[in-house]
Amino acid sequence: MVKNSLYKIYHPLRDYLFIIVGTLIYGFGFNGFILSNEIVPGGVTGICSLLFFVTKIPVSLTYAAINVGLLILAYKMLGLRFMLNTIFGVVSLTFSLMFFEWLLDGKPVIEGQPFMSILIGGALCGTGLGIIFSSNGSTGGTDIIGAIIHKYKHISIGRTLLFCDFFIIGSSYFIFHDVDKIVFGFVEMFFNNYILDKVLNANNQSVQFMIFSQKYDEIADRIIRDLGRGCTILDGQGGYTKEPVKVVVLMAKSRESISIFRLIKSIDQDAFISQSSVRGVYGEGFDPIR
Repeated sequence: MVKNSLYKIYHPLRDYLFIIVGTLIYGFGFNGFILSNEIVPGGVTGICSLLFFVTKIPVSLTYAAINVGLLILAYKMLGLRFMLNTIFGVVSLTFSLMFFEWLLDGKPVIEGQPFMSILIGGALCGTGLGIIFSSNGSTGGTDIIGAIIHKYKHISIGRTLLFCDFFIIGSSYFIFHDVDKIVFGFVEMFFNNYILDKVLNANNQSVQFMIFSQKYDEIADRIIRDLGRGCTILDGQGGYTKEPVKVVVLMAKSRESISIFRLIKSIDQDAFISQSSVRGVYGEGFDPIR
């Protein structure tokens, strides 16, 4: 019981720590390489950048204000755990933006190299977002929309954000009247989303679990109840002992692997688990049969 309680405390704390790391990476990349070169990225930070260039209101303030309504949507669609992690992510990123606004004072880290800056900034922002999403969190904004669509339609988060970003970046033309800045914005967007998908280890990849445990009934029930995944219990026989065994077979998305291992370990630390990647899974909860 004590060990189970420690697991329940450790994993959320670990998630929050990685969310802080991710927001710090994002805040540094955004302020040091993108905003300071007058490049408008996608997402809510892109909208806040447009407002900053017109009104000079700090991005951190408008970012926090816009996310209030989106957080309500996150609670209704994605549940309390995602809501808590999203609030934490929004607050953490707000302070990260404020900190680097103060530290860098609007000056670019690399002077006179806008293209190099957007590549570095895009890589940093994509890495930060990937770490945050991998920790079951969000920075709010269009990330919430991407997470909702990804949850129900199994479409890559990076691809979803791509469409949202086109309009935001294109709108920067009405402020700067400079096509080059739009091109730089699109380059940053593509590179950001590419790195994001790489960090998330290809969201659409599926894995197969074979779980050998004396507590197979409890594991199967928790998988169905807590993870919303179906599973199958197979009859087997030990090759050496000749004793009957039960095997829980589970198909899941690769991003769910950590949650599955945590669940099994909290029930039976002596369970024998086999995980393997599969080329494709088709049917309910996965890709449609073509």
